[in-house]
Amino acid sequence: MVDSAVKKTMLHGDAQSFEQWARVQRPLIETCLAHAVGTAATPDVANQSPLLAAMSHGLMNGGKRVRALAALAAGQLFGAADATVLRVAVALECIHAYSLIHDDLPCMDDDDLRRGQPTVHVVYGEAMALLAGDALQTLAFSILSADDLNLAPTAQIALIQTLSHASGVAGMAGGQAIDCHHVGQPMAMMDMQRMHNLKTGALLRASLIMGALCGHVDAEQMGALDEYAQHMGLLFQVVDDILDATQDSATLGKTAGKDEMANKPTYVRALGLDEAKRYADSLYESAIYVLSAFEPARAQRLADLVAFCAQRVY
Repeated sequence: MVDSAVKKTMLHGDAQSFEQWARVQRPLIETCLAHAVGTAATPDVANQSPLLAAMSHGLMNGGKRVRALAALAAGQLFGAADATVLRVAVALECIHAYSLIHDDLPCMDDDDLRRGQPTVHVVYGEAMALLAGDALQTLAFSILSADDLNLAPTAQIALIQTLSHASGVAGMAGGQAIDCHHVGQPMAMMDMQRMHNLKTGALLRASLIMGALCGHVDAEQMGALDEYAQHMGLLFQVVDDILDATQDSATLGKTAGKDEMANKPTYVRALGLDEAKRYADSLYESAIYVLSAFEPARAQRLADLVAFCAQRVY
């Protein structure tokens, strides 16, 4: 918890301001996503199976685009070219969509609703859903390794390394494995934090780091951004658990109460609803406090981003 004596000097996040900015950015992101999928295969290959349609169903069915927006916000903070960060944002959304498609499979979370629509395996079958996730994952790295990304080779390598680390055994996949392994088992608070730092936080952190890598960032600034990202990533998951316990399926766009029914470790289960809300508040304050390392005017977008994450209702 941040000391109350320093709150007066802190930035104040404005979720509504962030949403107004996001409404302008999302159409740009959607256009780039559609282009990426549309050019992922030659027509003769695309016409042989519904794979591109399955990929598009998992990628283009709405969503908050928080990871893409986080990359754009960090890129703006460090003077990155918008066109370059948009490409990076598309790669991040491809990885996120792949993870959701696979998470929804019967062998994982076995869900039939995502973003208010039938999940990919419900519409296209399990085999095509598995392949769609695989193809979106490889598409992400194809985008980052393209020779027209307009970045120095060292920066491109850093982007690829950051995303591969966040997606693999030391990140998202590793966190999901821990989650699967602990269904129905008690989990210490520290262990749950580690799990969610991998499962949810790693890709959110990567989004911010990758946006910064497209611009001009020094080691000290990157350290502060990384600390902010860790608080924000954990906050996002705590709020997710709260929403899963308090909202209905129509609001969430996915099956409400699924974690409780599956007997999964959550912050609401571990702390109780009221304490989980207080924990979310403390993570928000900690993230805002870290932003004092930057000029307030330049860091305002990141303050608004974490407010948006804290106050979201789905």
